[in-house]
Amino acid sequence: MPSTVQSALLGIIQGLTEFLPVSSTAHLLIAQKLRGYDDPAFTTMIQLGSVLAVMWLYRAKLGAVIRGLPWDPDARRFALMLVVAVIPAVIGGLLFADYVQSVLYESLFVIAFAFIVGGVVMLLVEKHRSEPTVVSADRTPVWRAMGIGVCQLLALVPGVSRSGATIVGGMVLGLDRAAAAEFSFFLAMPTMMAAFVYSLISEGLMIPADRVIEIAIGFVMAFISALLVVRPFLEFARRAGFVPFAWYRIGFGVVLLAGTIAAGWR
Repeated sequence: MPSTVQSALLGIIQGLTEFLPVSSTAHLLIAQKLRGYDDPAFTTMIQLGSVLAVMWLYRAKLGAVIRGLPWDPDARRFALMLVVAVIPAVIGGLLFADYVQSVLYESLFVIAFAFIVGGVVMLLVEKHRSEPTVVSADRTPVWRAMGIGVCQLLALVPGVSRSGATIVGGMVLGLDRAAAAEFSFFLAMPTMMAAFVYSLISEGLMIPADRVIEIAIGFVMAFISALLVVRPFLEFARRAGFVPFAWYRIGFGVVLLAGTIAAGWR
């Protein structure tokens, strides 16, 4: 497969799955393993494409918050909500990033197990959730935001899904489906930007001159596909919930587990 086509496909996979509760990291790891394609610079840059897409979609909201920080209590509370929520992921990433990347990322068994367990948990939460008390992501109490941030820590395990952990955590903590999904979008911005900065510093990220075109293609495709999926996903979650994603996770995890055993992978 030509490298430009491969880059485009990986960018599309990243953009489509980043904000769905199905783990973009796991999908990328699996796709790269199957194609024998492993490039930290490429992966980091296409993830940046995804987060810039959601920042573009919410540019009016972000602009209002930034402008209102000096005088608007609502803007300051919104900013505090996200800062509090992102702290657990920042601490967890600093403490466990090496282990996660060197051990967990290499285990398809871990990924398959996380897919299945995450799907089952999602089904249980959908079935037994209580009446939501928060219907707007903007109005999420700070203590609930902290709880969602703690749930985001689980996403260090590939296959758990950052958006899945934060959405399910939000629902458990009293947010309705749409509010939980939108809070997950908001939280993705500082979380993924922090991960990008960490990659730049820790890996001394350099883009090889001969890979600029491939990385640019992956970045653009991730941006466009994320741009196209976020709003429809929010509307779908509001109408239908997350049961379809739960069954997808379980089915995908079972197939991956069976394939891993049959191929003798680990």
